[in-house]
Order: sequence, then C-alpha cells, then structure tokens
Amino acid sequence: MREDQAIEIAEIFRLLGDPTRLRIVVCCLNQPKNVAAIAAAVGASPSLASHHLRLLRAGRLVRADRHGRQVFYAAADAHVRSIVNDMIDHATETEGVAHHHAADEVA
Repeated sequence: MREDQAIEIAEIFRLLGDPTRLRIVVCCLNQPKNVAAIAAAVGASPSLASHHLRLLRAGRLVRADRHGRQVFYAAADAHVRSIVNDMIDHATETEGVAHHHAADEVA
C-alpha cells in the first residue's frame, strides 16, 4: 500500500469514527435525503448536519444532487455502502459473540 493510499483510508475511517457522521452516512445509504430529513433522523440540528455533510462530501463518502432548490445527499457509491454495511454486520456479529462469551463466564 502506498503512503498516499494509507493516508486517504485513515481519513475515511476518521470521518466515520464520529458517531453523528456515521449515522448520517447510514441515513443516506438506501435513498437520497435532504438536510432536514437527515438532521431529524440523526437528532442533530440542520446546521450541524450540514457541517458534517460538508466533511463527508470532501471525503467522498456522500454525494450531493440538486433537484430544483433542494439538495439531496446519498452514499457516494457502492463501495461506501459496502464498507458501512459490512461494519454494521461485523458489529452485530460481535455483539452476539460478546453475549455468548459473557454467558459462558457466568455459567
């Protein structure tokens, strides 16, 4: 792996490491949404959601499409959807393993 690739990948994980930004990306995975809908879904103000969306756009994790006066945000591509969905699956799998091990320790 080249140094520039390592830096770019680390930046992607840094962006997704913020819980609000991660929830915003998850919110945009299946269909484009406007800022108001994203803000409501993640429990953030529209201005905070907009700030995070700017960072996520710069990191190429979401894309913006203008329809008339409104801008709709969606996951940038299939790679972003795959990364996030794989991490959700991994976290869900880990929860089951952690609960299984905890039950073993009690027994």
